Amino acid sequence: MAITASMVKELREMSGAGMMDCKKALTETDGDFDKAMEFLREKGLATAQKKAGRIAAEGIIATVISDDNKTATILEVNAETDFVAKNEVFREYVMQIAEQINTSDVKDVEELKNQKWAADPSMTVEEKHTAMIAKIGENMSIRRFEKIVTDGCVVSYIHAGGKIGVLVEADTDSTSDAVKECLKNVAMQVAALNPKYISTEDVSEEYKAHEMEILVAQAKNDPKNANKPDNIIEKMVTGRLNKELKEVCLLEQEYVKAENKESVAKYVEQVAKENGIKLAVKKFVRFETGEGLEKKNEDFAAEVAKQMGM
Repeated sequence: MAITASMVKELREMSGAGMMDCKKALTETDGDFDKAMEFLREKGLATAQKKAGRIAAEGIIATVISDDNKTATILEVNAETDFVAKNEVFREYVMQIAEQINTSDVKDVEELKNQKWAADPSMTVEEKHTAMIAKIGENMSIRRFEKIVTDGCVVSYIHAGGKIGVLVEADTDSTSDAVKECLKNVAMQVAALNPKYISTEDVSEEYKAHEMEILVAQAKNDPKNANKPDNIIEKMVTGRLNKELKEVCLLEQEYVKAENKESVAKYVEQVAKENGIKLAVKKFVRFETGEGLEKKNEDFAAEVAKQMGM
């Protein structure tokens, strides 16, 4: 496969690696971007995660929670420009969709589109959406949502005016202000540090094995380790893997607001103890506008049109 300059540029933006390293990675992997990223990681030339958004989608994340903190919805709706994302008409419309989801049993976006629009049952949600596109003058897409229904407590947090949204669910026998404040702090942690799992217990052995392979390859490519046997290198990187897992597991992360470097788990335990209640973080959902909408040769308007089936 011919490796083009635009492909090299794209991989460089994704990885932060040098142009020649990116060209070599694409050549070695026959233009496969995922394999090229793995190649760069093994050589220690790229970060562990792809850099965000080759082309960032605009839009907003909205959350709605019931008065009893038992039911919550998080929703992403995309638009073409940041200007529209900040438009009050658009934002109000997105909140109406979130409220409709939160008070219904809808399971996915396609089912939602076929529902009657709660504020005007003479039309469907899809018909309302088409009318809003005509009114606002930009393509829009109801991209995704997730709903949590719990016997415990759920809270939400919106960051940067709707660029990031988080729901945190806890197994608890209280919905007191102390509990909600604690979970709100945990939600802010999720927004800031973007963990992938609740705890190390939730990390699959497949993920651990894959990361171990990457770390071993990195260590072997380091000239300082040239004469070290494989068993020594594996022991060396085990500590690095454990450190990495702590960074991607919420409860093991250092609580950002703590003065004594305690973990999130310790913070939650302390709140439970001080209030004499049961309190355990059970689940979190984090949406960031545009995440995963990585495109090679199409603009965002085309991506939105594709989502809408146009």
